[in-house]
Amino acid sequence: MPDPTPPAPSAAPLPPDAVWLGLDLGTQSARCVAVDSAGTVLAAAARPLTSHRDGERHEQDPEQWWHALAAACREATGALDDPARIRGLALDATSGTVLLADARGTPLTPGLMYDDGRATEQAVRVNAAGADTWRALGYRSMQPSWALPKLLWLLDHTHVPAGARLLHQADLATWRLTGHQVASDASHALKTGYHLVEERWPAQVCAELGVPERLLPDVVRPGTVLGTVCADAAAATGIPAGTAVVAGTTDGCAAQLGAGALTPGAWNSVLGTTLVLKGVSPHLVRDPGGVVYCHRGPDGTWLPGGASSSGAGALAREFPGADLRRLTEAAAACDGEAVTYPLVSNGGERFPFRAEGARPFTLGEPRGEAGRFHAHLLGVACVERLCFDYLDLLGAPVDGPLTLTGGGARNRYWSALRADVLGRPVRLPAQAEGAVGMAVLAATATGATVRDAARAMVRPGEEITPDPARTDRLLPVYLRFVEALGARGWLPPQVAAHARARAR
Repeated sequence: MPDPTPPAPSAAPLPPDAVWLGLDLGTQSARCVAVDSAGTVLAAAARPLTSHRDGERHEQDPEQWWHALAAACREATGALDDPARIRGLALDATSGTVLLADARGTPLTPGLMYDDGRATEQAVRVNAAGADTWRALGYRSMQPSWALPKLLWLLDHTHVPAGARLLHQADLATWRLTGHQVASDASHALKTGYHLVEERWPAQVCAELGVPERLLPDVVRPGTVLGTVCADAAAATGIPAGTAVVAGTTDGCAAQLGAGALTPGAWNSVLGTTLVLKGVSPHLVRDPGGVVYCHRGPDGTWLPGGASSSGAGALAREFPGADLRRLTEAAAACDGEAVTYPLVSNGGERFPFRAEGARPFTLGEPRGEAGRFHAHLLGVACVERLCFDYLDLLGAPVDGPLTLTGGGARNRYWSALRADVLGRPVRLPAQAEGAVGMAVLAATATGATVRDAARAMVRPGEEITPDPARTDRLLPVYLRFVEALGARGWLPPQVAAHARARAR
């Protein structure tokens, strides 16, 4: 939660007349927001993205990323009184989404999305070759949905011409923006095996896996100026040529920046298609279960977190075309205690536990459509509480301020339900989205620190306090949910025991 007191003078104050662009490539849309140095959103625009799912496979056409992003930028910049005020931009994208491109940046493959689980066999090879490295980095092993196993799958199934490049989702956009390949950011490179402690690619692991280092991009820290917008990109996007392009982050870290969650113990919970938690720790958090991983944070901190396979995407699957506002009102009126485990796809669970065989289930008897809807809302809240119980078990600081962002945070009833299940206050930032976090990061092109930029640009928003009576009533529901996960063999016994102990 950002400090509500007036910020101390920065060593490099933000220019008051400047405008910063935050670009976001999500699962369902490409978005651009224009934010001034005081945090006022001056313009925003989005364009839809489409996916192709086939079992454990999830792909998108990389070309649509650029076309949708350029269109969103044209609309947003066109709404500004003076686009010449734009001084910088940064871009976030989904974590672990990769493709192969030729030497000119033309895609050779579809984009294998963040939750694509096809690379099961390749993950076994990755974890055998890199066991010591992954253990040193705290996450112990890679899941099939991570970028490095998917890169091996692409190499196994694609003719790779001379000069080919691995690109993360954000890398394609920064290439188009600058007109040439630029470095990837360390946030996106994490799931490709980049060594965040030593800040290099692990050469021995890459050699054992047969990954040519020439295929891999250079890597820099988020906030590094990569280059400037070229003339062709300016014509396509409306962004003035010469605008600074700043290395961004993954979407979860972007939302964390946008929420101002930058002090040790602070957390941001992003509820979009899936649930993503990101926090701040003074130390590297190591997870013997291999489901929590750490990004590098500002000022020597670490950003632990994880991405669940549960989330609001389950609503789109189970209630297609429904009036969600009406359903929310009806769900609030019934306030049931049935709970559904809200997995988004059939690829199993990734966080707060790993279980490839996990499938949705319902405890209790929901009453009608509204009851089923409420059971899904409650299920996400229970998964979220279990995430914090697991993080606490690992020794991560979890008791600081908590912000909620993502599309799910716009449903106030759902946010209040989450606060009640968690039994702790939550805050809804005034601009709850990753694109705003990227505008904050873009502002560091002036030389300001990320914390200074966040203090100037992030607005605290509304705080929701839990209802103690409702927390007490829902606690047994949560514990039944935990027991059901354990009984199915998905949740390790020590995690279930810690969740019960914290509930006392």
